Amino acid sequence: MNYAPASPTGNAEAFAFDNSYARLPQQFFARVAPTPVAEPWLIKLNKQLAEELGLDVATLEREGAEIFSGNRLPAGADPLAMAYAGHQFGTFVPQLGDGRAILLGEVIDRNGKRRDIQLKGPGQTPFSRRGDGRAALGPVLREYIVSEAMYALGIPTTRALAAVVTGQPVYREQILPGAIVTRVAASHMRVGTFQFFAARGDIESVKVLADYAIDRHYPEVRDAERPYLAFYKAVTARQAELIARWLHVGFIHGVMNTDNMTISGETIDFGPCAFLDAYDPKKVFSSIDQIGRYAYASQPAIGQWNLARLAETLVPLFGDNQDTAVELANDALGEYGAIFQRHWLDGMRRKIGLAMSEKGDLDLLQALLTAMHQGEADFTLTFRRLCDSARDPAADAVLASTFASTGAIGPWLQEWRQRLSREKATPDERATAMMAVNPAFIPRNHRIEEAIAAATEDADFSLFEALVEVTANPYADQAQFARYQAPPSPGEEVQRTFCGT
Repeated sequence: MNYAPASPTGNAEAFAFDNSYARLPQQFFARVAPTPVAEPWLIKLNKQLAEELGLDVATLEREGAEIFSGNRLPAGADPLAMAYAGHQFGTFVPQLGDGRAILLGEVIDRNGKRRDIQLKGPGQTPFSRRGDGRAALGPVLREYIVSEAMYALGIPTTRALAAVVTGQPVYREQILPGAIVTRVAASHMRVGTFQFFAARGDIESVKVLADYAIDRHYPEVRDAERPYLAFYKAVTARQAELIARWLHVGFIHGVMNTDNMTISGETIDFGPCAFLDAYDPKKVFSSIDQIGRYAYASQPAIGQWNLARLAETLVPLFGDNQDTAVELANDALGEYGAIFQRHWLDGMRRKIGLAMSEKGDLDLLQALLTAMHQGEADFTLTFRRLCDSARDPAADAVLASTFASTGAIGPWLQEWRQRLSREKATPDERATAMMAVNPAFIPRNHRIEEAIAAATEDADFSLFEALVEVTANPYADQAQFARYQAPPSPGEEVQRTFCGT
């Protein structure tokens, strides 16, 4: 396999690249060009995102199949695969890296923010470890749908710029159509990137990486008394808030390995991810999570565990005295729980219409979640229908129908209304505020699978397009998309989701 970079071909001038990561020392990556594919065809171009990135949309519409398949490198691209390590389900793997992803380069968007543009599924790299470096159509569509839905929900996330089919198959348990998704991120640095160098005792490279991450994502900490400790605290705070926001919408990442936790605080890698239907804190969808390590309610603790692994890589930068440095790291990590709890509780208060804080709010929320679990109530639909009950108690009957036992929610509603009586908002104001944080639409698992099946088996992308459209406006009532709001009926439930490798 020849890993030498290819020369740009054609005249694709859609991108104004400024590739800062490629200017880091050579041990941070391997330069590698995408492997050309047979007959690329552009499934979807995210025009809104392309415009936000300052890209030439007309060129991308005309030449996107060639560019986003890797067949044509845009001028200024400097393709590379990033090196990183990671704990996978608690077991450390000292070398992972981009085995099926290639970073084309970076652009500065219209808001002055630096963004990575990466192909996922463009062929082998030095980190492929016997893999083909390719992606199947199903995982590509899943990543496009869910990452854009997360963006619309207001949750920090990588995004999807384009999806193409390659015109050639990939071989998994069965033969599947090949595809490539173009991913956009604030950066692709991960906890595992730091682990890669720390595991080799290369503290100088850890420092170079930390300096780069500070300049790129946390410039406000550069002049702190202890900048690397301040950097670590900033990463910790962002991750605590991110995971709280996952829980607010019932999202289960499914594979929270340290190589899937970004330094920027964005959600990344949507392989076996899923959203709750009936509320169950122990719910697991991922087929590779046999022990429930990454269950819905376990995600906050796993986030802290991952951040402990990041602290281990940074301790040498916290000070010359090892004991003092470890103590500083432990103190910083200890702040995670309080930060997470504050964000989670504030967001959950908003979901049930509370603008003020009272001592008993946590108990009130836990009582609701317990009733939802016991009543097998749909997570998304329960909170959305609670908005209607906030406006008019006559809607309580519709809310109660969400529960297996219609009387399960009655006592809680009485306590809730007593609590609401101490708030200042009118019923209409409260309901409007609640609807702004309780989505009517999420990318439900059975609808994703339905769209993937239609595309994979019949080359029918209409269900994919509809799901992208409806989840782009998740907080609005969209009567024409009512079927996408409903939970799965018996027999439609998705019990397992799968990684795309």
